Amino acid sequence: MALATKSCLVSPLLAEKRPTVAASSSINSVTASSAHNRLSLCTKLRLTDHLRYSEVFGIKVRSLKKNGWRSCRNSQGSGWCMKLVASAVKDARQYEVANLDDILAERDACGVGYIASLKNEASHKIVKDALTSLGCMEHRGGCGADNDSGDGAGVMTSIPWGLFKKWCKEQGLPEIDESHSAVGQVFLPRDESLAAAAKAVVEDVFKKEGVEVLAWRPVPVTESVVGHFAKITMPRIEQVFVKVAAEDAMDDIERELYISRKLIEKAASTEPWGEDFYFCSLSSRTIVYKGMLRSEVVGQFYDDLRNEDYVTPFAIYHRRFSTNTTPKWPLAQPMRFLGHNGEINTLQGNLNWMRSREATMESPIWRGRDNELRPFGNIKASDSANLDMIAELLMRSGYSPEETMMMMVPEAYKKHPTLMVKYPEVVDFYEYYKGQMEAWDGPALLLFSNGRTVGACLDRNGLRPARYWRTKDDLIYVASEVGVLDIEPSNVTMKGRLGPGMMICVNLETGEVYENTEVKKRVANAKPYGEWLKAGSQKLEPVEFKDMVMYSADNLLKHQQAFGYSIEDVQMIIESMASTGKEPTFCMGDDTPLAVLSEKAHLLYDYFKQRFAQVTNPAIDSLREGLVMSLEMNLGKRANLLNAGSENAAQVTLSDPILSEGELASLEASELLKPTILPTFFEIDDGIEGSLQRGLDKLCEAADEAVRSGSQLLILSDRTTNMEATKPAIPVLLAVGAVHHHLISNGLRMSASIVVDTAQCFSTHHFACLIGYGASAICPYLALETCRQWRMSPKTVAFIKNGKLPSITVEQTQKNFKKAVKAGLLKILSKMGISLLTSYHGAQIFEIYGLGQDVVDTAFRGSTSRIGGLTMDELARETVSFWSKGFTEEAAKKLENFGFIQLRPGGEYHGNNPEMSKLLHKAVREKNQSAYAVYQEHLANRPVNVLRDLLEFTSDRQPIPIDQVEDASGIMERFVTGGMSLGAISRETHEVIAIAMNRIGGKSNSGEGGEDPIRWKHLDDVNDGLSETLPHLKGLENGDIASSAIKQIASGRFGVTPSFLVNSEQLEIKIAQGAKPGEGGQLPGKKVSPYIATLRNSKAGVPLISPPPHHDIYSIEDLAQLIFDLHQIAPHAKVSVKLVAEAGIGTVASGVAKANADVIQVSGFDGGTGASPISSIKHAGGPWELGLAETHQTLLANSLRERVALRVDGGFKSGVDVIMAAAMGADEYGFGSLAMIATGCVMARICHTNNCPVGVASQVRGILAQLGYEKLDDIIGKADILKRRDVQLAKTKSLDLSFLVANTGMPTWTSTQIRKQEVHSNGPVLDDTILADLDVIEAIENEKTIEKTIKIYNVDRAVGGRVSGRIAKKYGDTGFAGEIKLTFEGSAGQSFGCFLTPGMHLRLVGEANDYVGKGMAGGKIVILPVEGSGFNAEDATIVGNTCLYGATGGQLFANGKAGERFAVRNSLAEAVIEGTGDHACEYMTGGCIVAIGKVGRNVAAGMTGGLGYFLDEDDTFPSKVNKEIVKIQRVTAPAGQQQLQRLLQSHLDETGSKKAKEILSNWEKFLPLFWQLVPPSEEETPEANADVEDRKVENLVAQPA
Repeated sequence: MALATKSCLVSPLLAEKRPTVAASSSINSVTASSAHNRLSLCTKLRLTDHLRYSEVFGIKVRSLKKNGWRSCRNSQGSGWCMKLVASAVKDARQYEVANLDDILAERDACGVGYIASLKNEASHKIVKDALTSLGCMEHRGGCGADNDSGDGAGVMTSIPWGLFKKWCKEQGLPEIDESHSAVGQVFLPRDESLAAAAKAVVEDVFKKEGVEVLAWRPVPVTESVVGHFAKITMPRIEQVFVKVAAEDAMDDIERELYISRKLIEKAASTEPWGEDFYFCSLSSRTIVYKGMLRSEVVGQFYDDLRNEDYVTPFAIYHRRFSTNTTPKWPLAQPMRFLGHNGEINTLQGNLNWMRSREATMESPIWRGRDNELRPFGNIKASDSANLDMIAELLMRSGYSPEETMMMMVPEAYKKHPTLMVKYPEVVDFYEYYKGQMEAWDGPALLLFSNGRTVGACLDRNGLRPARYWRTKDDLIYVASEVGVLDIEPSNVTMKGRLGPGMMICVNLETGEVYENTEVKKRVANAKPYGEWLKAGSQKLEPVEFKDMVMYSADNLLKHQQAFGYSIEDVQMIIESMASTGKEPTFCMGDDTPLAVLSEKAHLLYDYFKQRFAQVTNPAIDSLREGLVMSLEMNLGKRANLLNAGSENAAQVTLSDPILSEGELASLEASELLKPTILPTFFEIDDGIEGSLQRGLDKLCEAADEAVRSGSQLLILSDRTTNMEATKPAIPVLLAVGAVHHHLISNGLRMSASIVVDTAQCFSTHHFACLIGYGASAICPYLALETCRQWRMSPKTVAFIKNGKLPSITVEQTQKNFKKAVKAGLLKILSKMGISLLTSYHGAQIFEIYGLGQDVVDTAFRGSTSRIGGLTMDELARETVSFWSKGFTEEAAKKLENFGFIQLRPGGEYHGNNPEMSKLLHKAVREKNQSAYAVYQEHLANRPVNVLRDLLEFTSDRQPIPIDQVEDASGIMERFVTGGMSLGAISRETHEVIAIAMNRIGGKSNSGEGGEDPIRWKHLDDVNDGLSETLPHLKGLENGDIASSAIKQIASGRFGVTPSFLVNSEQLEIKIAQGAKPGEGGQLPGKKVSPYIATLRNSKAGVPLISPPPHHDIYSIEDLAQLIFDLHQIAPHAKVSVKLVAEAGIGTVASGVAKANADVIQVSGFDGGTGASPISSIKHAGGPWELGLAETHQTLLANSLRERVALRVDGGFKSGVDVIMAAAMGADEYGFGSLAMIATGCVMARICHTNNCPVGVASQVRGILAQLGYEKLDDIIGKADILKRRDVQLAKTKSLDLSFLVANTGMPTWTSTQIRKQEVHSNGPVLDDTILADLDVIEAIENEKTIEKTIKIYNVDRAVGGRVSGRIAKKYGDTGFAGEIKLTFEGSAGQSFGCFLTPGMHLRLVGEANDYVGKGMAGGKIVILPVEGSGFNAEDATIVGNTCLYGATGGQLFANGKAGERFAVRNSLAEAVIEGTGDHACEYMTGGCIVAIGKVGRNVAAGMTGGLGYFLDEDDTFPSKVNKEIVKIQRVTAPAGQQQLQRLLQSHLDETGSKKAKEILSNWEKFLPLFWQLVPPSEEETPEANADVEDRKVENLVAQPA
């Protein structure tokens, strides 16, 4: 059966308006036909057949325990568990830290909103409207595996005292005194006796606190509406009414309730029922009703919410989309203070820093009870829950809600010209708190309320949608989408959107609305932050780098050897950065062993892999969006956060963390910081055993003593004038981590900063590791000395003299090195979606491959080290092996070349080596089994290169004859090739691979960049192997087709047209690339040939930039929308999502499955790439073995495995790899270019037969026969056919591979059933109703013109996409001669007009949400407000974010403003808009944009083509332009003036725009006020250059008659 998308049900309040009519009815005859079908989708589409409920719901429910769902802690094979348990042995250093595995277990995104009465009038209408709005955002939420248990939904309101008083009266209870009373909404254990025990604890704590318990009220609920999985863990829900008689002030009552709740939570945590107890809210002002429910079910489940006596002046509502499906009622939102849509990327660091503050945070407001507030945060809770906990702590401690949000989620104020000039006091506020508290960084729309104030704020990047509007009856609304309520347009007086870092607040008591700067000015002026900074803050003044060498050449070499440098490190990294100021690049992937598997010694950094963003949050483009990023750091004591004052400002500010020796000397002399230098050496006189641990203990004790003595700066230094053979340096990363965690455990971390003075730091990865584990700054003295000596070497001097190198000073080489490091750090931050180094600092955004638990517990506590590895003593031995090289005579002559980057004899083993390649080619060429057997034997005998090399097969079955094993053809159907773009490989190779894969029944992948339509037809003109259709190929056959079965949608959207999409079997969303996850790319202009340009809808010679993120995937719900869009235009095509292996990928994959993907691909870090930074290739991404095992196991545990086929790729070379991957859970297998040749049979053109003479399929069959299995289906997910190989590693015996070989069960479907299931469905959609209209069908078939009018709601998403797909399939992107004119009335859902084709004209009277015109290739979209609206159209936001993303044609006219990233990556579309947010025209390569209103910052970043016209009436536009590529000029060319005038006239004609009319009526006045954006590729066009037109005329005149 085809799977439906997660529910998109809307409240019946809206659904009643949508009558059901026959599919064939005329659209005009009834407004919004089939509406009810679309709205009641979730109740109709279930997964009964899909999930085989007899298995899932019976006794064999996976991971079901008495008290709820768990992550299979007791499953066979403890190593596989999602939560790796820390060592049971606890010593003095052991304490609770934020553990990465806990953080990765829950990721979420959501739809949110609030409604508030500015008159503070309570009404039941607000409750009803909130529930209706909640229902209209069901598509932004997620459902469990039963497609009925919501991931969470709820509302926060003021307490409905009238309702509760009525209940008290009915119960014969005394009337409640509102002024001293409060209500707690409590989740209790289901078991009656356990619930009674929990209530007894609650009452006991309240009694001790002097709080009187008035009554317990069972909350009336309707259980029948709850989904099956949610019902299993549904708590008993009761309300406790209490009286706080001892306090009179409401704030003091709230504080008493807060303390009481904290004490109750502590008491409950030690009880057996503790995990089943939770306060949704406990307040005298607000109450929260929530649960694991779908949006529509909230009001049905909680009877109170349907009671007319439930009245409130405000309501916050929230619908959750969790990437995990394990039901957890407490994680539903709103929380107690916040509703959060987004993800906090820095959570681990935020929590660890908050734990560090526990020793210093206190306030007189708590009357000496500060200890009872601890701990701060909960490491087991979600990011949203922790954000809420810390915000609540600050708010209860006296900060206002607005102030709290500004502290925790600051805007990007540094490069904000308006803020810096007009509101310096706001800048002072942010500057002050930058030194006090690290930002909680990540995509975030936050709604908040303390019962008196209701507000909303957006993250610094504006990565979540937020629209607001106000009505004449004094109601204000904020929501993730417009159209969630049906409001009369004439009643609306204001419409807007929150931009990056913006806030809007409502004071319920005064009825005042404060927009952004008003809020922030009030907060900033409350205290003299500027004076405090002036009195206490210091800036480290820059000190020039040294201009002379400090070491002799021999001494330098000795140091380099002792600290682990190689020739590659010096020449390819340090010298490269010193000469160019850029990170060095390399191509292809990393085919060397992980450091723990290597026989070569590695620096400690090599055991760490950088984490990166994928799906749940976006990467950032540090090159084009650097205005939101900062490398600033503060040094010194961070005092009591709850006691703001001048003494807290006494810190030293660094512009970046890379110090020159002179700057380090300045810090060493600081009277403010009172620095202490701590040498980082350990002694091995008595042997290596225990020596490193003793050295660390000694170092930590010294650090402890220094801080207690008043030092605010610890300088960890391995600099010495006298190196001793028996006193090696502690690996500096280990030293930093150990001191950092030691100080946290002793409550001293906030009292001092850590600076590193080290020889062992030279690459960007090294700097990132040190900062990530606690260092605030680094002086890389040996790297700087290496730069100096390189510049002064005779070889370099000669190169400069001969012109082979540019002239460069000694100082400049070091500046270049620093410049490269800074750029590299920004890139590393940005790939995780982090903007600020202060937030990255101590956040431990890494995972570890190859270190044992004792090492992790000492220095890297909380980091994931899933496979274990080196013990402390083994690490000591590796460290000494480097150090000793500095004291041997034979090594003193030159540095060793380890061959970690480039293959060399005697160096590190590389998987892709000449010997392997030679044997491979021989096997292909000879086409016989013996040659292939030699190749197989070579692979079997290679050194351990990847994790799977440590495994071998085992079976309890007898071998079977090979003729009983499934045919090779069935196996090869599972083979796919990697996404190699045309350009990365030649056209001939690209087409040959596609034809070959189509012949064998496998799938090739187009890669990024589109595809030539000529390849989509089967050849019928082949003669003697040649075809005029593809004349450059040989060996062709009639019936061949060169179409790539898988067509890729990458972040650049190059070549993604309607016809490209509809001519696919499968559409792959490339979230990340194995070799450089979290990064974008760029195709240089010189590589953009006319043919490439045609395929990519761009100009030849114009550089094409692929952004790091997909700009329509900032969260899991955004991915769900893109999947919906693709299923909309190509309902026949499966959608796959390509992820890269990292810890937590299973949780992400669960979200992807719930987002309705058909296939999930897991790529390893060893995939290929073009030119990429070496640090990215080497230090990001994980092995596919771990990623695949985690994905398979997590999907199984969440009953989602049947929904998706699993594909894996990365370094596949043989049938052994295929069987290994199958056992770990993969259904399909991807091969890169080299491995494609390895299959042999592909090039032999005979793989369509069953007796393939060579290749992987034959080897797979042979292994299956030996194991006793007939088909791959029998072993997929059967990890018990794998066991640990008896092979000794050079470095450790402690590697744990139990995670890979854990047999966690099999799906209820076979792999073939999973792979062959129908494409997942979007369910009933508006386009189906349109296509059911006979007039529309006739217009498409016969190219006629029709006009229709249709009612539209925000749940109607991707409207026009399916109709366009039908046209594109029949006529291509340009062949349709008819016209389909559709007028829509209402609020359009996301992706309105996506992938529109020529001939489609969509007119929307109303408004639209995000992604309007996404990928449109032609046609026209017109959007205008309803006539008679109560607001000025040009001042109101009418469309959302990221409009025209990847558009390749067509026109858009919108009579209002747009959100962020308008026309991002636009190729050829034209548009007129009346104002935009930040980043307009980003990455544009063509087309024309006209903006006739105010715009945001960073216009034209990465814009390499097309033109822009921007009206500038207040002379502020030039400061908003990113001038890295484009220039700005006035519109002087006649052709440009005509183009502008033409588009404005069209805008006026289509929308009736008052602004356009004013401009055109006063053309001479307004024309000089326009700026024209001109990238280099447009400088010689007549629109940008009047001389070009003149030259054309001259040339014509000069032609002879």
